[in-house]
Amino acid sequence: MKTWLTSILICPACLPLEKGLQLKADSQEDDDVLEGTLNCPECLKEYPIREGIAMVHPQQDTIKDSGSKYENSSVVSSYLWSHYCDLLEDPEGSSAYKDWAEQMHADTGGCLDMGSAVGRFTFDMASRFDFALGIDNSVAFIRAARELMTRRQVQFELVQEGILSRKETLTLPDEWQTRNIEFIVADAMALPFATGTFSALASLNMVDKLPLPLKHLQEAGRLAHRKKAQFLLSDPFSWSEQSADRQYWLGGKPEGDFAGYGLDNIAKWLERPRDNPGPGWNIEKKGHVWWKIRTHRNHYELIRSCYVKAFR
Repeated sequence: MKTWLTSILICPACLPLEKGLQLKADSQEDDDVLEGTLNCPECLKEYPIREGIAMVHPQQDTIKDSGSKYENSSVVSSYLWSHYCDLLEDPEGSSAYKDWAEQMHADTGGCLDMGSAVGRFTFDMASRFDFALGIDNSVAFIRAARELMTRRQVQFELVQEGILSRKETLTLPDEWQTRNIEFIVADAMALPFATGTFSALASLNMVDKLPLPLKHLQEAGRLAHRKKAQFLLSDPFSWSEQSADRQYWLGGKPEGDFAGYGLDNIAKWLERPRDNPGPGWNIEKKGHVWWKIRTHRNHYELIRSCYVKAFR
């Protein structure tokens, strides 16, 4: 974890109180802490830094043992392909991340990629903002993103069929920035940053996977500047009771709170100041992006991810 990140980190377990974390570095290379802890002076909780990965998650002790598919190496490889298929020059790839990046206006300040997975959108934002941060609940995703950040290259096995695979080497272009970027393990519903830290935030293909999606939107509102901020949310809205109880869905149901379609409901919610931490948002644009996931050489998923771009 890069040391400059310490100035904006708070204890997620203490929210809504905002208590800064104190860094204890046991091993460090230049500005990158490889081993250490982030300590809360209020609740005395310790957040470990292991192999450069800061685990600033209120339930960080249970993450590695969660059994999540997103810790599986084949899923990591699938997401590396999805994020960087253009760099791999694969004709089967999509332009999804380029399309999402084009929705963001370059500005000063920082951009937070909530649910960054293996980091493509975060890397794209590093050239548009003073700094860019990616957070994810998956340790495996963050490890892959940090390897790209620190080594500018990662090797992985891409499944071909059954247990057959081929080795791929992914190398970042020389012009991509890495000094103003970082990735940490964190909870998108209890983000470890001070109020008003970011001038831009993005949530891509995640809101329908959270147990409390409305809490995620509230956290985005809390972290955004009160003025001159932008927010991009994109999702296929594949609501499932495996992820969240139906009462917490933000769409996909005929009655009750958030009846109707997720994109419309979220856009309306963003515009209502009484529901938001800070001012409401103005809707700039709605649309969709075609996003593709590769399972093996003969199996791809084509997903329509619908987005709303807002500003305030």
